[in-house]
Amino acid sequence: VVFQTTKGDIELAFYPDVAPVTSAHILDLCRRGLYISNHFFRVDKGFVAQVDGVVGGRRIPMDAYQREVASKKLPGEFSNDVKHTFGTLSMGRYDDPNSATSSFSILLGDAPHLDGQYAIFGRITRGEAALQAMQQVPTKREGIFVMPEERIEILATYV
Repeated sequence: VVFQTTKGDIELAFYPDVAPVTSAHILDLCRRGLYISNHFFRVDKGFVAQVDGVVGGRRIPMDAYQREVASKKLPGEFSNDVKHTFGTLSMGRYDDPNSATSSFSILLGDAPHLDGQYAIFGRITRGEAALQAMQQVPTKREGIFVMPEERIEILATYV
């Protein structure tokens, strides 16, 4: 999958053997175009660039079916073999380990403290320049999040 963003293209590859439910879900959301007009709401330099949840993060409205698909809660698929290193794709979630829906992070550095806590479902295969450009955007802190001061939008997705 390629995310065309306002900071450049990022190519994503999935780990269906590590996180089959999560990989299939994110791929389905991409095929349906549900990440188009969404954004990276969090860019914490050297840590993560996090895509907002599709419900609430998109500028394009969704119909009831799209909202239902995007809101589906996923089981925590935690691997002890795959680690949170630069370029890893890792699901966002709330305190409940089975609460991930569509928000995910691209690791901008190694984060071993996340291992076994968040589902890893893939990694980037291209797009380091886009990630570097994201990290140059001025940020502001809101609670626990470091957020870019400009909207880093996903303009298109290609499967």
